[in-house]
Amino acid sequence: MSISRKRTTILISGRGSNMASLIEAASERSFPAEIVGVISDKADARGLHIAASRGLPARIIARSDFSSKEAHDAAIDDALSTFEAEIVCLAGYMRLLTTGFVEKWQGRMLNIHPALLPAFRGLDTHTRALEAGMRIHGCTVHFVTAETDSGPIIAQAAVPVLLDDTEAALAARVLKAEHHLYPLALRMVALGMARMEGGRTVFADTELVEQSAGGFLSSPSAIREAVDLEQLARFTP
Repeated sequence: MSISRKRTTILISGRGSNMASLIEAASERSFPAEIVGVISDKADARGLHIAASRGLPARIIARSDFSSKEAHDAAIDDALSTFEAEIVCLAGYMRLLTTGFVEKWQGRMLNIHPALLPAFRGLDTHTRALEAGMRIHGCTVHFVTAETDSGPIIAQAAVPVLLDDTEAALAARVLKAEHHLYPLALRMVALGMARMEGGRTVFADTELVEQSAGGFLSSPSAIREAVDLEQLARFTP
């Protein structure tokens, strides 16, 4: 039985590693979303090479080519219309979007953030987690709203903060979790298992969502086998 796959466009600004994980997941015909295009605000974004290697159409829409943020976002919206996008995924897109653009795509636009929201909104999340003495860190996929990193949460993955961690080591561990989590969250939204309603995320089948997400909420593949996550969560030196 064939499924109707949601047409999805990805916005990037840099290396595109989360974009690559979405493209890989969507390469399976059984995945409920198909990646139909990539938009970058930077001509030198490394992710554009990944898109080209996978035969995906890409558009470069640079902020410097427009007189205002509103005009820039309008051009992005036009490109999304050209791609006939139904879902938008921000994957390392580093510009703040205008309220009008966000409101138009509300409930259909996702973002991944390298922290367990609502903790550590904004930048430098790994440094701030280490400075705060956190024992657990992770990533969040959420619906995009006008307030930065504050939209309703769809899914999260947790990883331990090890006692000898550096920012680079912690960032690498979280990134592995991101690559697992983002396709899972997109799948949930594309299937209608998760939707934004009344400013919250509503799940169509809580039991099914928990079964699907259980392996990723603790992201076991992204941590050392010797670490017992539950014990670590209870242990604060």
